[in-house]
Order: sequence, then C-alpha cells, then structure tokens
Amino acid sequence: MGVWVLRLGHRPFRDQRLTTHVALTARAFGAEGMILADRRDEALEREMERMGREWGGSFRVVSGRPWREVVEEWKREGGKVVHLTMYGRPLEEVLPRLPRDLLVVVGAEKVPGELFELADFNVAVGNQPHSEVAALAVFLDRLFGGEELRREFPGARRRIVPSERGKRVLELG
Repeated sequence: MGVWVLRLGHRPFRDQRLTTHVALTARAFGAEGMILADRRDEALEREMERMGREWGGSFRVVSGRPWREVVEEWKREGGKVVHLTMYGRPLEEVLPRLPRDLLVVVGAEKVPGELFELADFNVAVGNQPHSEVAALAVFLDRLFGGEELRREFPGARRRIVPSERGKRVLELG
C-alpha cells in the first residue's frame, strides 16, 4: 500500500496549478501516488506520467474516484487515513503512532464534515491557515525523517546536479 495522497475538492477552473503542485510535492517527498477525488483529470494524469518519464520513479495519479469509496476501501485493506487539517492534533503528538500504509487527505475547499469522523487521524501541521502543499511537504518530510530527500528515482532521463550557482541538469538518456 505505502503512502498515497487523496486530493479532495479539486476545482479545475481554479485549482489546476495548485493540484499539480500537490502531486509534484507528493512525488518528490516520497508518496507512491495521488488520487484525485470525484473529478476526472486526464491532463494531470498525463503530466505526471511525463514527469516520471523525464525524472524517474513510479509515481501514479488516478483521478475520478469518489472520495468516500477511496477512504472506505483503504481502511478495509488495513491502511490508516490521515486528514491534514489545521484543526487536528499536533503532528509531533501523532507522528510516533503513524504506520507506513497511509492515505493522506488534503482538501482544496471546505472538506465534508464526515471526513473528520472517517479519518483515523486528524493532524495539524501548525495551527495557522496555510497551503495544503506546505502541510503535505512538512508532513511527508517528518514522516520519512528526511530520507525522501536523498531518494533516487529509477529510470530517470534527467537528474539535477547540485551546484551553488546556476542550473545543472545531467541528461541520462
């Protein structure tokens, strides 16, 4: 199962760029994939497939599945559901109890109240309003203890070469 991200409330006319950033952050910070709830977005699926071809890895995006169905199926299969919300328990308090088979839920707009009951953990990354992208990045970084930042992405055609100045990209083939 691993760690997957469930994106709720995507509004294509308003949230396209932000939802893409949720997917990119999930990929870069160690998630296996992202499920875009309730709306089909083939353009996002194709874009993330292209990212995988260029930069490697096996990250997947699945879109159009009803959120409640995804949550219930995840729980039936033995995984836990983490809802990132500023109204939850502090991340530092919950982190030691989290397993590695997680569905991490992030919303775009107001999430259904039912989600607070269905989630195994309602987790706050800070107690001030901020971006779901920021919350996801901090959450995944803490969950994986920073190891995700050193991860290699198999099959990459390109790799960034760290440098103090300038942009260096190694073309691998």
